[in-house]
Amino acid sequence: MITSLPDNYSPQHRRPLKPDIAFVHVRLAHFVAMGAGIGLIRFAPGTMGTLVAFPLYWFLETLVEPISLLLIIDVFFILGIWACAVTGRALGSPDHSGMVWDEIVAFMLVLFFTPDHWLWLLAAFVLFRFFDIVKPTPIGYLDSKLKGGLGVMLDDLVAAFYTLLCLAGWKSMVLFESYF
Repeated sequence: MITSLPDNYSPQHRRPLKPDIAFVHVRLAHFVAMGAGIGLIRFAPGTMGTLVAFPLYWFLETLVEPISLLLIIDVFFILGIWACAVTGRALGSPDHSGMVWDEIVAFMLVLFFTPDHWLWLLAAFVLFRFFDIVKPTPIGYLDSKLKGGLGVMLDDLVAAFYTLLCLAGWKSMVLFESYF
C-alpha cells in the first residue's frame, strides 16, 4: 500500500513525543532507556534516575563479586548505547530528558569506586548531578556534537569521571579522612 505524506513532512523536524507508560512498555529499548518508567517523572528525571542507581547498585553488589559487578556495569553501558539510540529516534529527540539509563549506569560506576559512607555517597551524588547538569568541557561538547546512543551515554560517563576525580582529590587532601 502506498501512502502519501503531507508536504510539510520531515522526519528530522517532527515534534518530540511525550512518552507515557504505554510507550515505556512497547519495546525493551524504551523500557531500558526510560529506566523502567522512572524517566516519566516530570520533576528532575535525571536526578530521579541517579537516585535509582543506589538500590540497583546495592542489590547487584550483594549478588556478585566486584569484578563481575564492573563487568555488569560495562554491559549496561553498551546496552544503553543501543536503548538510548532506539528510544531517542522513537521520541524524535536524541537526548530526551526522560531517558535516564545514562544517569543510572554512570552513577553506578561512581558508586563502584566510592567509599561506602554516607558523606562520600552524598558528595558523589551532588558532584555527579552538578557535572551532569552544568556540563563543563568536554561534557558540553560531547553532548552537543555526539548524537545518538553513544553521545547520550558518553557525556554521563565523563561526568562520572569528573566526579571520581574530585572525590580522589578530596581523599588525597584528607578532607573526609576523619570520618572513617
